[in-house]
This record gives sequence, structure tokens and C-alpha cells, in this order.
Amino acid sequence: MDPMYYETITKLEDTGTDPDYVIGWAGGYLHNPEREEQRTTEAYTSGYEDGSNKNTDNSDKYKK
Repeated sequence: MDPMYYETITKLEDTGTDPDYVIGWAGGYLHNPEREEQRTTEAYTSGYEDGSNKNTDNSDKYKK
């Protein structure tokens, strides 16, 4: 696995980013299918987009 994946997940978790964003980011990064519509949140969708693009541009919006 690419070290960027592990480093980014660790950074997101350590900075208190919303777990839905982290799960979305991981799913997007790995090109997993998205959650079904009734289980998605704004944080998840944003994380999924960022993960697909291999960046964390929107993560600051979801820090606690």
C-alpha cells in the first residue's frame, strides 16, 4: 500500500477530523463504491471526493 494512504489517515485521525470524512477519504482513495444515499453525510461525501483526488483540501472544515 502507498505510504501516503497511511500517513494521511494517521494525520486526519490525530487532528480530530470527523470520522465520516476519514472513512469517505479512505473509500475514495481506494476507489471503493460509495455508501448508499441514506447513509451519506456531507463530511463523508467531501472526504470521498478528496480521497478520489488524493488530497485533503476540505479536511479543515471537518475538524472538531
